[in-house]
Amino acid sequence: MTTRTLTPTSTPTLRKGSGAGISPGTGANPATGTGHAASHHGELLQGFFRDADGVPRAGLVTLPTAAPGTRADFTSRPGTPPGAVTVVPADRTKAARAARLAVAACAARTGRPAHGGTLRLSGAVPLGLGMGSSTSDVLAAVRAVADAYGLRLDPGTTARLAVRAERASDPLMLDADARTVLFAQREGRVLEVFGPALPPLLVVGCLLGGGAPVDTLALPAAAPTEADLRAYALLRDRLRRAVTDGDAALLGRVATASARRAQHVLRQPEFEVLVALARRTGAVGVQIAHSGCVAGVLHDPAAPGAEARAEATRRALDAHRVPYTGTFTTGTFTAGTFTAGTFTAGGVAPAARGAFGP
Repeated sequence: MTTRTLTPTSTPTLRKGSGAGISPGTGANPATGTGHAASHHGELLQGFFRDADGVPRAGLVTLPTAAPGTRADFTSRPGTPPGAVTVVPADRTKAARAARLAVAACAARTGRPAHGGTLRLSGAVPLGLGMGSSTSDVLAAVRAVADAYGLRLDPGTTARLAVRAERASDPLMLDADARTVLFAQREGRVLEVFGPALPPLLVVGCLLGGGAPVDTLALPAAAPTEADLRAYALLRDRLRRAVTDGDAALLGRVATASARRAQHVLRQPEFEVLVALARRTGAVGVQIAHSGCVAGVLHDPAAPGAEARAEATRRALDAHRVPYTGTFTTGTFTAGTFTAGTFTAGGVAPAARGAFGP
């Protein structure tokens, strides 16, 4: 078991971008920068886990998905105070807070003046469904400000800024690192690197609770008991083995057990229906957003008849009136061409019927 602290590099990484051409220290002209960030499809595991010192920490392992994501464009306004950052859309207050924090951090690193500016966000990450929409906004904002200053911030610095901006952050700042990690979302640090990429999965996405958005900060946060910590430690051990062995079936059992534990808080009425139909269609398990309503039925794409099983799952979701959102693959599986329902910038690809589409 290893704990990895994300630490800043000793010197900022300068990058050639729209902000890099501004003369340092003058701040006479507006600087512009662009940032992007991915989203995710909820979690495979979430709970409380002991760190290297034996202290219980809230932690999670997300299920990655390639799209949708967020784009941020930042334009500085020389002569304005650093706190004068406006954001479009205006309700993305966490992203605005992140931009202000990033301005201060980047100005300190470069020695250039700290100015306010305008932050514009665009993208198609659904809000309130547990797909990391706020973290995607926050990280895109931080990266856009850094780009305006000609910097590329390291993941450790980015994680700390994200946690300061939104209190808890998903590990989307590690999107360039394909390894599977257990991430302490309230502290912005990696508790354990499990190994390489997750075993390949074929995920049939859906929405529980009628797709109603969830206020994550309003969810109760009870302190874990010793029994909770033992249960999460066992799931952690099994997930580590699933990643090491490339065992999709074991990964599915871990995800299902974690999702079931989350029902003590979420109480999603369709959860047992989802588990039952997953069993009937030969899936390896289910996963959910532990602070949202997005969910997925997990299939092993290497198993015979995986595409037919996924289609049977989609039909079963329809029969139970559980909104279907799309089907996508994760990991390195490349055999076959099953892509119906892949998430696109507009929601779900036209080839699939889903709840994220028009």
